[in-house]
Amino acid sequence: MSSNPPEGGSPADLGSSPLPPPGPDDHVRGSGPVVIEYADFECPYCAKAHVRLADLELSRVFRHFPVASKHPRARALAHAAEAAALQGAFWEFHDSLFEDQGRLDDPHLWERCRHLGLDLERFERDRRSDAVADRVMRDFRSGIRAGVATTPTLFVEGQAFPGVPDETLLSALRVA
Repeated sequence: MSSNPPEGGSPADLGSSPLPPPGPDDHVRGSGPVVIEYADFECPYCAKAHVRLADLELSRVFRHFPVASKHPRARALAHAAEAAALQGAFWEFHDSLFEDQGRLDDPHLWERCRHLGLDLERFERDRRSDAVADRVMRDFRSGIRAGVATTPTLFVEGQAFPGVPDETLLSALRVA
């Protein structure tokens, strides 16, 4: 197999696709520098990143990247978060998942719904819907195309930062 680029192409053509900019259906909160985060609700490193980012003045964009091979509930949790989003409670549900990763089975999800005042029947119907599955898959595919290989992966000004954000990145975000 040749390592030359296709005719008329350049070596840069062989890289990842550009990261999709935040859109109207992305989950965004806060203001400040834009950080696009690909994460998995069952990933302990994502929970650690959540804690490190929580108090920063950021415009935080969350995208699903469930790594089902390592985290068997990741896809179901992403679907649950999207079902909560359909009732206006994405970020509350998001925070509750990362803040208590020891309780991610269905009875605990139902308790979260009750605590947040969500309609449980609608939640169950929505989290099993094709529309929710498609929404999660869209995020996952955009991550794959942008070169995400691990969770968490943060993008700041188009540059990928895989893994838990270190003090250098956090300091740069505080200054920005």
